[in-house]
Amino acid sequence: MLAASAAAGLTLLTGCGEAPSAGRSDAKPAPRPSHASPTTPGPHGSPTSARPPHRSRPELPRGGRELFPRYRMVGFCGLPGAAALGRLGTGDPAERADEIEKTARRFAAGREPLPVLELLAVVANSTPGPDGTYRSRTPAATIARFHRLARRRRAMLLLNVQPGRAAVLDEVKALREWLVHPDVGVALDPEWEMGPGETPGDSYGRTDGHELTSVARYLSGLVKAHDLPEKPLVFHQVATSVVQEQSALRPQPGVALIKSADGIGSPGLKRGTWKRLVRGLPDGLHTGFKLFYEEDAEGGSRLMTPKEVLALRPQPEYVMYE
Repeated sequence: MLAASAAAGLTLLTGCGEAPSAGRSDAKPAPRPSHASPTTPGPHGSPTSARPPHRSRPELPRGGRELFPRYRMVGFCGLPGAAALGRLGTGDPAERADEIEKTARRFAAGREPLPVLELLAVVANSTPGPDGTYRSRTPAATIARFHRLARRRRAMLLLNVQPGRAAVLDEVKALREWLVHPDVGVALDPEWEMGPGETPGDSYGRTDGHELTSVARYLSGLVKAHDLPEKPLVFHQVATSVVQEQSALRPQPGVALIKSADGIGSPGLKRGTWKRLVRGLPDGLHTGFKLFYEEDAEGGSRLMTPKEVLALRPQPEYVMYE
């Protein structure tokens, strides 16, 4: 497992993390514009309601309101200050965005590429921290910076959550100010979701279909309340034990559920993990695939090519590099 030392003295664990500062900004979303109708003089000088200007519905970064089958999502994960934990955290973020764009085109295969910045918004720690949750939240200023970059590049921003001992739904709700935007989704790392007495890094954590459904239901509520386009909800899965009672997972309106196979190893080992994880997929569940630039190439092995990834069945609709 990878590890990095936080500037604040917390030990961060694998999965695209950096040392976030304690707390999160209390900034609130900007107030919504008034929908009051303007008035114009009537035939006798009295005011009468004029037709309000047409308001277009929010769309995905590159158009439309549904992700699949129009798009294939391709991205990097990471956070500045922790280069070893993800490609997105290395060098200039704008240069990484350019690299994502080029990489996404290699996976298009008849679909439109949709670049993704998967930013770690909640990172699991090996120490409890002041609140005993074994997690730290990324500063709002960092999230805002990457959201601006995603907007400029017409990309999707995914906020990755490693909850430690904190409640998953609480951590997702804490990101509401970002999730009300049409270009922001959620990625969950349940291997870092620990039960009482468990410590991140000692063993795999876990989630289940009921909890994933509760997160999807919350996102569906935001989509409906704000008339948003379809919102991605990714959950990375490294082993079958990490997601229990998968049959209890229920798709929700306006939410694209994506199960991303997260195994490390040679092309042969990764294909084996893929086959185990996609066996018996519930209806309405999309698939994703994760590649590791360094770990997959260790021991004389190599990274899988786009052609090899696209040969997987079902074909992954989200491809993420760490």
